[in-house]
Amino acid sequence: MSFTFSRTDHSILGRWWWTVDRWTMLAVLLIAAIGVVLIQAASPAVAERIGLSTYHFIERHLMMLLPALVIMVGVSLLSPKTVRRLGLGLFLASVIGVALTLVMGVEIKGATRWLHIPGLSLQPSEFLKPGFVIVAAWMFSLQRSQEGFPGYFICLFLWATVVLLLMSQPDLGQTFVVSVVFFGQFFLAGLPMVMVAGLAVLGVSGLVSAYFLFHHVQSRIDRFLDPSSGDNYQVARSMEAFQNGGLWGTGPGQGTVKMSIPDAHADFVFAVAGEELGLLWCIIILALFAFVVLRSFSRAFNDQSLFVMLAAAGLVMQFGLQALVNMGSTLHLMPTKGMTLPFISYGGSSLIALGIGMGMLLALTRRRFGPGDVA
Repeated sequence: MSFTFSRTDHSILGRWWWTVDRWTMLAVLLIAAIGVVLIQAASPAVAERIGLSTYHFIERHLMMLLPALVIMVGVSLLSPKTVRRLGLGLFLASVIGVALTLVMGVEIKGATRWLHIPGLSLQPSEFLKPGFVIVAAWMFSLQRSQEGFPGYFICLFLWATVVLLLMSQPDLGQTFVVSVVFFGQFFLAGLPMVMVAGLAVLGVSGLVSAYFLFHHVQSRIDRFLDPSSGDNYQVARSMEAFQNGGLWGTGPGQGTVKMSIPDAHADFVFAVAGEELGLLWCIIILALFAFVVLRSFSRAFNDQSLFVMLAAAGLVMQFGLQALVNMGSTLHLMPTKGMTLPFISYGGSSLIALGIGMGMLLALTRRRFGPGDVA
């Protein structure tokens, strides 16, 4: 494709090809390809166990993955100003969607996080994350560029609203990711040290309160600290998978642990990678995620626009943190949180939201040379 566009090509696609971060895009495509292999290996056993056709999950995964990648490329064509508008619209729509789950949501495993639409279940909170990142970056940048604009207070109000909605579902995992990313953006925007201390106390207080207010949170933390205190079946089987896989793995499709892990194709897909692909490929997967995060941070911090820097940093923090939480939970390094592994785990809403988020990141980290390219 590099031979198709010359550096003098000023068409939309030509400018896109020579300004987009092709290495990051390639890394994301490799992660997605590995995900297809793992879903193909893990999902047939899950599908047959619950009475579905053998290839039900891999077919649906591909049906959502391909549009997600197309959306990623399409969004990456946008200018920062258009990304800002898209983020605002996405945020407003997802806030309404999350609010609707509280009155007409479908309850699954004790949480009402999904809206049932004929043919699919939509999880609005997945779209809330990238939307909120963009809106927060916009408010922070206005605080710095327009004297008297209350950007910090607007952001704190929006964050409190988002946390209230997410914890009403309840969804501690999404709340954790949204909050850590938000505080990271706030810090990069020049958060006063007094507020750093105050928000740190607020965060610890929130976690302690969640432990006492929500039984499932208390149960997960107790089981993490003391495995004998409750059911740790999936985590125990996950650790067994890594032991079975060793350095080289048993080979794609040859693992056995997936036969007994209910979420082998979703939250615990990394365990399937550990058993069937082995430690070496797990390190490669980790390296791909680290490459995307570090390279995107490097490009974001070199941008002259505060909005672009904060938005890109927030999006890549969200991407990296979600991967870290999933892999950490699978390896029993932290309590389980029901978080998907980006572009690898099965999940329709997650894949489409990630496609939008990574498209925004690629759009914001493109090289810009003219006044029409600035935010």
